[in-house]
This record gives sequence, structure tokens and C-alpha cells, in this order.
Amino acid sequence: MAVKEFWQGKKVFLTGHTGFKGSWLSIWLHSLGAKVTGYALDPPTDPSLFDMAGVSELLTSVIADVRDLDRLKAAMIAATPDIVIHMAAQPLVRDSYKIPVETYAINVMGTVHLLEAVRSCPSVRAVVNVTTDKVYENREWVWGYREEEPFGGYDPYSNSKGCSELVTAAYRSSYFNPAEYHRHGVAVASARAGNVIGGGDWAGDRLIPDIVRAIMAGEKVLIRNPHAIRPWQHVLEPLSGYLLLAQRLFENSVAYAEGWNFGPADDDARPVEWVVRELCSKWGNGAGYLIDDGEHPHEASYLKLDCSKARMRLGWRPRWDLATALDRIVAWTKEYIGGNDLRETCRLQIIEYGRGFDE
Repeated sequence: MAVKEFWQGKKVFLTGHTGFKGSWLSIWLHSLGAKVTGYALDPPTDPSLFDMAGVSELLTSVIADVRDLDRLKAAMIAATPDIVIHMAAQPLVRDSYKIPVETYAINVMGTVHLLEAVRSCPSVRAVVNVTTDKVYENREWVWGYREEEPFGGYDPYSNSKGCSELVTAAYRSSYFNPAEYHRHGVAVASARAGNVIGGGDWAGDRLIPDIVRAIMAGEKVLIRNPHAIRPWQHVLEPLSGYLLLAQRLFENSVAYAEGWNFGPADDDARPVEWVVRELCSKWGNGAGYLIDDGEHPHEASYLKLDCSKARMRLGWRPRWDLATALDRIVAWTKEYIGGNDLRETCRLQIIEYGRGFDE
């Protein structure tokens, strides 16, 4: 079934809808005709894409905490969703060093609570738990990590997301076992994506938002770890993967109930300094950068994903290369500076990205 035809009228319960990725996904789901209930805390940044694009007008928004099991259960049961996409998280590596207990509570117990709510909600047919490429035990390999590689995580954020994967696997085995699908009727998968970038991300201690803020202030961009290599991708890339995976889970149930990588082409695993240099060049007006030689918490220096399984079995592939993604960020940011309609800006970029995908 075509993507747009599938999502028309589907009821979706989306946690983390007030965040950067959640706001983009909410706009996309609305454009596909889905009926979305969002569950999250207030937007984590000011400004936020959620507020600037008026995302609350596109869905039923429940402002609450995934650590509140009773509230989460009640909200999900009231929404009677067909599909659940779990994106609520404490998503920042550097913050996880400062607030490790909160990071584990949100990212691990939040997943437990989400899956407990699913157990209480008979309407649910498919669940996608969104984690991260950082779930893997990073050995600084030059090749990409495959889905069967061991989980690890040096820092509390990465480790907590690895734990979230283990929770998902345990619940799938114990309560949503594929061999007993005829009894419970729920297919559960996880999705692991690389470093996501795009217009509307205002998070602190994240490369692209730091660059954009510095450029808008007329300052030099201060970067750390210039030689660290990351699998950069526009936010619409993994979101397209989540949509496709959720559809396959709903249509084909247990055949897709496992972990999936969604990352860019190998050529787009680039050093931090390359990304900064390219973005400054595309912006123009004398934008430049400086290297921050100070002490910083540990972050992996080399990390990329092998997405062969998603290409072969889901038919998913990256559609925008890194240069195109940076072009779209510059374009989006200039629309923001110009005071233009940012929901429409997002919608037009989704249409451009989705040509061929939504058919």
C-alpha cells in the first residue's frame, strides 16, 4: 500500500512530539492524514520548532511525563492508537553527564512505562521505539555497525539508550513474542539513527544549533572535537524510516519486529570540522569558526551505521546527501530570520523530500 494511503486516518500515539524530531514528524503525519496524539513535556528549548510552527494545532497534545506511568496509560488508552512511536527522551550526551539519574529514569524507565501502557491498550498493533546509533559498543571501527552488534555506551546517554534497547527486546520476548502474535496482536521494533540535523533544532551543545546561533549573532563558531566523525543526516531521513517501519509492522506484523538502522550513505560520515566549514561557506557573509581546545567530556571519535538491512528488506534508502541537508538548513534558517511561516517551510521541505517516497 502507498505510504499516503496507508497513513490516512491512522491513529498514532507519538511521545516526544514537542521536541525537534517530534515536531517534524508531527507535521509530516498530519500532512499524510494521520490523527496524532502527542505525549511529552513542554518544548525543551526556547525558541522551539513546536511553538514556531504551531504544531499543537495539528494534533491532540498531552503535556505530561513518561515517568508518570498512570498518566501515560490513561492518555494512550484514551487515544485508542493503531500505532505507537516512542521518541520522548533525554537526548543529549553532555547533559547526561550532568543529570545521569534523570537520563536513566527518562530513557530506561520511560521505555518500560511506554511498553506497559501498550500492554494496557488493546487497540495498538505496532510499536516503534526510537533509540540512537550510540547504543552500540563503540570500538572506533572504520566500518558501520550492524544491528546484531553488541550494545554498550560509554556515557550515561548512550548507555541508557542501550538499556532501552534491552528493555524493548525483553518486552518483545516476554509479552509481544512474535511466535504468539495471534494471541497479543502487537509487533514491536526499535529504530537506531545517526546524528540528525535540520532546521528548527535549537538544542544546546549540539553542533548545527551552535553553528546557527553563532552565525546569527555574527560570531565565530566555536567547535570541539573537530576530527570526530559522525553519520550526519537530515531529520527527514530517519523519520521516513520510522514511517516505513511502522507501516511494515502494521501490515506484516512479526516479519519486521526487530532492530533497524537508519543512517546516511558512507560518504556522509564526515568530520565535525568539514560540516562546520561547509555550513559556513553555504551561509556566506564571512561566517567562520574557531577550535575550542578546552577540556570536554568523552565523546566517540568515529561512529557510523551499516544500513544494508533497511535497504534490502524495507526498501529504505537515504534521499538527501549531506550537502543537500546543509542547503536545506540554510534555507530554513533564512526563512526563520525573515519571519516567514515555518510550518509551511517544513511542509514544503517534506513535500520536496517525499517525492517518490509518499507514492
